[in-house]
Amino acid sequence: MEVDYAEIKVIGFDADDTLWVNETYFRETEEAFAGLLEGYETKNKIDQELFKMEMKNLELYGYGIKGFMLSMIESALELSNNEVSQATLLEILGLGKKMISHPVELLEDVEEVLNKLSPKYRLIVLTKGDLLDQERKLERSGLARYFQHVEVLSDKKEANYTGLLAHLKVDVKEFLMIGNSLKSDVLPITNIGAKAVHVPFHTTWQHEEVSVEEDNRNYLKVTRLKEILAYL
Repeated sequence: MEVDYAEIKVIGFDADDTLWVNETYFRETEEAFAGLLEGYETKNKIDQELFKMEMKNLELYGYGIKGFMLSMIESALELSNNEVSQATLLEILGLGKKMISHPVELLEDVEEVLNKLSPKYRLIVLTKGDLLDQERKLERSGLARYFQHVEVLSDKKEANYTGLLAHLKVDVKEFLMIGNSLKSDVLPITNIGAKAVHVPFHTTWQHEEVSVEEDNRNYLKVTRLKEILAYL
């Protein structure tokens, strides 16, 4: 796709699964969770019910590990008809704490790309999730020095982006968003008239998937982050 980036002055980066690994740990935890409850239901049923619980609780808890932990506990109680043991509930809490304390694993090319772009553009982090957890991951990543602003959003819809860009006094025509999620990082951005780059991650949360009909294809897609340097 031929895109003119001559006007771009500000570049926003998603964090989870764009700068560092995230979704992989959720999938591993779901596997462990299903193993803890295998005496009550099949793995497929456990996975389905956990996802339903996450969607039910999303408006209440928002995105992030803590909300995921609470959804696991509530699912365990429902799937077991309140018979799940205290020991198992403690193990579920332990799974969540392990996720929170997991070392940050940077994705390929990230530091090289940020190092080359930061002298030329204003770089910002725009991510969803728990504020404390995202701040902690950014600090552990060693990437904070590349970014002039960090924003943890409750959601990534058109209104969220429009409000934030207005607050930061950034013209949509001068803004580029880079991320792994079509639903959160790409389509809302193109819908408000800004530019976006899709860098797919090998694992996508079911909630972040989009249909063919929803995909407007009005963005650049690259297979690895380093490819964007040819355009900027």
